[in-house]
Amino acid sequence: MNVAAALLAQAREIGMASLAVVGTSKNAGKSVVIAALADALGRESTPFGLASLGRDGESVDALEGTPKPRFWLRPGATFATAAVLVPRSPAAEIVAVTSERCALGTIVIARSRAPGCVEIAGPPSAAALRRVVTALRAQCGFVLIDGAVDRIAALRGGEDAIVVAVGAATASTAARAADECAALVAKLRVPPHDATHEAVAIDGALTAGEAAALVRAGERRQIIVTDPTQIAFGGRVFLELARQLDLRCRESLHPIACSVAPLWAERAFEPRSFARDVAQRTRLPVYDMYANLKTDAA
Repeated sequence: MNVAAALLAQAREIGMASLAVVGTSKNAGKSVVIAALADALGRESTPFGLASLGRDGESVDALEGTPKPRFWLRPGATFATAAVLVPRSPAAEIVAVTSERCALGTIVIARSRAPGCVEIAGPPSAAALRRVVTALRAQCGFVLIDGAVDRIAALRGGEDAIVVAVGAATASTAARAADECAALVAKLRVPPHDATHEAVAIDGALTAGEAAALVRAGERRQIIVTDPTQIAFGGRVFLELARQLDLRCRESLHPIACSVAPLWAERAFEPRSFARDVAQRTRLPVYDMYANLKTDAA
């Protein structure tokens, strides 16, 4: 079984038009997942687009100087990136110029014409990302997004599936990594509000201090934020406060699966038990692109 193809099939079964991968932290393995998904789509000759909320696909991390997974595309794949990063013709062609910009300049929509690696760079805001994804969909339909937790508000209320990536780089033990993943999934799963019940609407972000004050006040009404990214705290703090408050959102996000990266320079987790632990804690299917394993939701 090709687990990347299985993950794509899961997203398609529920009618999702894009698949975004976000990590519990840096080096959680999300770029490896994106590369595997791009390869699976290319093998089945399915047109797709590739976008990022930052800069990805470069051979070396600009901040840490460590090797990074490359994005290798077959001919016909479409991607959004800074114009200066588009491979020279005839390797790729620019098919559209957007009004969006990133640190490297104007963002364009390009199409690969020969097999090879590409670098992608995206806009700094959620609203701009939504416009870039819309431009990609006009060219190819399905879109892969290398995302960031603090900027995935662009995916709220839409047909966008989210995969949460977690790995050995994020915590000292497999149990702690699974806990971090479970907390992030729980936050992204905050349910939509119920218009028939009383509510307190929060303008902007809900901080941990504000949430704790609501707990102390014995608040039992729904606490409504625009979307889960407006909850400005996570981890164990989120799990504890969410247990005591009825947190809701106006526009939902759609986490559908997790991915695990059990190997890191400083430690390694046993792949099968790590995946089972994450599946049990999140109640989501778990995909391991390194070991080509899928663990069903507990």
